[in-house]
Amino acid sequence: MSPMNEAEQRATLAVALMAAFADGMRDDRERTAVEALVGQLNDAAGGALDVAAVYQDLTQRKPDLAEVVKPLVTQQSRQFAYEAAVGIAHADGATSESESTFLAKLAAALALPSPAAKFFAETASSMAVAAAAMPVVATAPSATTRPAPDAAALDASILNAAITNAALELLPESLASMAIIPLQMKLVYRIGQAYGYELDGSSVKDFLATLGVGLTAQYLEQFGRKLLGGLLGSVAGGIGRSIGNQAASSGMAFASTWALGQVARQYYAGGRTLDADKLRAAFGPLLSQARDLGTRYAGQIQQRAQGIDLSNLPALIGKA
Repeated sequence: MSPMNEAEQRATLAVALMAAFADGMRDDRERTAVEALVGQLNDAAGGALDVAAVYQDLTQRKPDLAEVVKPLVTQQSRQFAYEAAVGIAHADGATSESESTFLAKLAAALALPSPAAKFFAETASSMAVAAAAMPVVATAPSATTRPAPDAAALDASILNAAITNAALELLPESLASMAIIPLQMKLVYRIGQAYGYELDGSSVKDFLATLGVGLTAQYLEQFGRKLLGGLLGSVAGGIGRSIGNQAASSGMAFASTWALGQVARQYYAGGRTLDADKLRAAFGPLLSQARDLGTRYAGQIQQRAQGIDLSNLPALIGKA
């Protein structure tokens, strides 16, 4: 199979933009998702997508969905466009009714097998719901009432989450990458809870965002790489490059999760007094430390990957 041609790239980008605009909102995370997709398409196919031209065509001419997807003639390119749209719709953490309606129409326009498309979209939605199942923010504990959790248990919890996310990145399916941020959210929630803070999904997302868009961009980059790995893997040398990229992504998933957990631990142990600059300053060195640490657990990561049930990712997040 040859790389995507310009018409296929434009069609995929148009679908991505339509997914981002389906709910009438302009969320920063969805915009970042589209930008990540553009970068992946350009890197893989060696093109230079004119995003402004595609956007202008969509907003001024308003073509219908059937016309937009017409250049996507292969099963692989149609599946790629659909999974990219699902990923973008979920970039802000959940899908609205209008986004779900759009995804259903997209699956029909692409003539995808209904059960497979439905499973992919429903699993993505279920993962977002599982990640958001957190109590409402409660009154912060005072310094005198703040509990002192078991340090060893917290370290074990952080390490376990890092191994799981690294294992997810070893799997070729894009759904596996979509579980990373929900699991990182649950990790931050559990750490806050250990220090007496009851958090909701919004406050946890804010904490991740404080560390920079890098965590979200990292997931989107990995998601896009997996999609393109499946689409272009038959190109000469593509499979080898894909395996190498997966190993690198797995290492980054381990490092970002471990560093996130350690920063969250400092933040809640200190009574949430660290400002955004100090949090980001603490995150960088921990990320570098975790990159070296991850190599020690390569065997456990491989073993964990073999035991992950892709059909039950929402339960994996719910139990985290």
